[in-house]
Amino acid sequence: MPDMLVKLYELPPASPKVEQLRANGVTCRRAESYERAPVLRFVREHFPTWCDELLAGFASVPPNVFVAIEGGNILGFACYNATRPNFFGPTGVDEPERGRGIGEALLLQSLEALAAEGYAYAIIGGVGPAEFYAKAVGATIIEGSEPGIYGTMLRRREET
Repeated sequence: MPDMLVKLYELPPASPKVEQLRANGVTCRRAESYERAPVLRFVREHFPTWCDELLAGFASVPPNVFVAIEGGNILGFACYNATRPNFFGPTGVDEPERGRGIGEALLLQSLEALAAEGYAYAIIGGVGPAEFYAKAVGATIIEGSEPGIYGTMLRRREET
């Protein structure tokens, strides 16, 4: 899976997406440090290979983690500066909740946070849905970036 590059100075604003979701009962916001355990449970259940990066996101104060919540239930998450500085990801939305705009809102909030730190560009590492990122934020494939930093990822013997 290749990496993608996104111009942070040409981002669409997150607020319209976030407000639209809020009007439908979904809150997208930065996670609090004291929410690490429930967010980690969600990631372990739905996206277990991303637990370590989630923990790296929670190592910052405030956390470099955004969450989507409805009725007290976590629907999705997004991290930035977890894998490397200036990297977006990992991110994930519970499968039944996909298509509601949650992933896009979390993406935009995370990228706005990177822009606020002074970055002009961000890297989206090990992209799965390249079309999603191209459409949402104009991201482009970084030629020659496959397999990227994830190519040397350690795996347990039973995973190979």
